[in-house]
Amino acid sequence: MSAYAVREALSEEDRKAAFAVRHEVFVVEQGVPEEIEYDAHDATAVHVLAVRTADGAALGTGRLLYGPDAADRTGGEDGVGALGRLAVTRAARGLGVGAALVRAVEEAARARGLRAVDLHAQTHALGFYERLGYEAYGSEFPDAGIPHRAMRRAL
Repeated sequence: MSAYAVREALSEEDRKAAFAVRHEVFVVEQGVPEEIEYDAHDATAVHVLAVRTADGAALGTGRLLYGPDAADRTGGEDGVGALGRLAVTRAARGLGVGAALVRAVEEAARARGLRAVDLHAQTHALGFYERLGYEAYGSEFPDAGIPHRAMRRAL
């Protein structure tokens, strides 16, 4: 049995926990300005949350954008969603939480009829996403001052 569980963040409590993980990882650890970490897409995105089974503590989160919300990240292609805001707490890294969150986002994408998922990966994480079947395309670009590459995986 796994020491954590991954689920869609449907309740207000789950969403607050997901945002707290993002704050810890992106704002505190990586120095992303808080005003750009949260956006209008948070209201319509599918959020996933990993929690420790023993006590329900939040370990990680990610989100799926689809439809018009994903257009600026997917080149406007129909049937392609966008995985983003994937964050795992420092204490939970190396436990498989990140991969489980990616797979949960992919399942959410399949459930919505999408055929592929794009993401903007920090370049240090390219290998992680490649091991999960994503392929990089295009040139490196900065996002919040951090180098990124676009990647895609067909579902």
